[in-house]
Amino acid sequence: INNTHVSEFILTGLTDSEATQRILFMLFLLIYLMTVLGNAVMMLIIRLDLQLHTPMYFFLSHLSFLDLSYSNVITPKTLGNLLTSTRYISYMNCFTQIYFFVFLAGTECFLLSSMAFDRCAAIRSPLRYPIVMSTRSCCSLVFGSYLIGFVDSFFTVLCMSRLDFCDSNVIHHFFCDISPILALSCSDIQSTEIIIFILAVLVSYIFILATILRMNSAKSRLKAFSTCGSHLTVIVIFYGTLFFMYVQPKSSDSFDTDKMASLFYTLVIPMLNPMIYSLRNKEVKNALTRTSSIAYGSSQGRG
Repeated sequence: INNTHVSEFILTGLTDSEATQRILFMLFLLIYLMTVLGNAVMMLIIRLDLQLHTPMYFFLSHLSFLDLSYSNVITPKTLGNLLTSTRYISYMNCFTQIYFFVFLAGTECFLLSSMAFDRCAAIRSPLRYPIVMSTRSCCSLVFGSYLIGFVDSFFTVLCMSRLDFCDSNVIHHFFCDISPILALSCSDIQSTEIIIFILAVLVSYIFILATILRMNSAKSRLKAFSTCGSHLTVIVIFYGTLFFMYVQPKSSDSFDTDKMASLFYTLVIPMLNPMIYSLRNKEVKNALTRTSSIAYGSSQGRG
């Protein structure tokens, strides 16, 4: 059957147990609300506090926006499927979901690389840092991240839209992801491009670690690790999950493992990122305190 005859797909979801579905719905709803609140608060604090108008927090505000956006691409549909027995998704909606997910996740990958470059510049050339990471440079890096994400998602969906589906339209997943869609196709398409992409981006972080370890004094290395600690934590979690997801050998049992990994990087990581940056960062804590104090003072003044 050619893909032009496929009008809809069926998502198998996470479980067939109604009791488990209700539990998962409550859990995922809580995670989703925390994700929305955490990332919205991060963007608001960075916007309102002038002391956070620096390159690092400029990138961080966009990271929060991307986490919030691609969580919205996946989670509402997943929550809806957990509440109903209908797990159908139209061909157009499925590929729309793939497009936005690849666009936002791909943009986040390159944005994280830009953040790595920013931290590397701060460590290697602290005196030239304001020049290297000027407003124009930061905007160019962010624009470039979105542009590359757009191009990546466009060609990914363009290639996948040409696939032939032979025997089934059942997607063994809880959303339209690349790997389970490819598994349905008769076409000989591999995910090696994604693996190469991930490995290429990791070079940036190897460079950061090498820069830190070449520093002469232990005090300098400790300060550098402190500066990059939150970012490196996010990198290890994000890329570690993706690496596990796409590099593991595919088998009949691997899709259940893929679901667990997908849950982590589509639901949990967007919730964790603002927590990691806020709990490990004194500047964010101080900004949150200042913003809360100003808001409290304003409410008292009106009262």
